[in-house]
Amino acid sequence: MMVQVKIYGLRDRLFPKIQSMSDTVHACLMETLNVPPDKRFHRFMTLEPETFLYPDDRTENYTILEISMFEGRTVETKKRLIRLLFERFQSDFDIAPLDLEITLLETPKANWGVRGMLGDEL
Repeated sequence: MMVQVKIYGLRDRLFPKIQSMSDTVHACLMETLNVPPDKRFHRFMTLEPETFLYPDDRTENYTILEISMFEGRTVETKKRLIRLLFERFQSDFDIAPLDLEITLLETPKANWGVRGMLGDEL
């Protein structure tokens, strides 16, 4: 069930939206992955323009989501999550799909350490 999220973006664009963006991401995770409401593990990486380089066809809204999770979800479930994130970032934050990149990183449970235990022993 474990899911952790890193969100990268320009500080002046990301910082004012941290709480609302966290709410949107978590709503998407609850809807598609059945993540419990009280299990929110989000980290925001707010970057200065000189430390966040991106292609010329992106705007200052360019945002990267990295979602680490236990392996085992179906391809269709992962696709639903990605599509929902694109949709909600567009509607909630006016971040176009071109300015949003999403990476899902799946890890075997045995590779996680959580609450002093290995993930496969939880």
